[in-house]
Amino acid sequence: MLGISADTPAAQKKFKQKHDLPYTLLSDTDKKTVEAYGVLKEKNMYGKKVMGIERTTFVIDEKGKIAKIFPKVSPQGHAEEVLATLK
Repeated sequence: MLGISADTPAAQKKFKQKHDLPYTLLSDTDKKTVEAYGVLKEKNMYGKKVMGIERTTFVIDEKGKIAKIFPKVSPQGHAEEVLATLK
């Protein structure tokens, strides 16, 4: 399992430690990967339109193909949803 964000590796390290995450976080500061996966979206933040990453989960099979996409993920209950899909 991997996580990816546009944060710096130093910021990710702090986040991973703070939340005791059991998986690897990858840094995409140039946003090439989030653009390639189509998750860099226009968002509304405090009434202003900004570009940001839409929290999305991709399940990738053993052949490297996307098997399932969970768009607009809410952290609460999502792990259970993904685990159910994997079974």
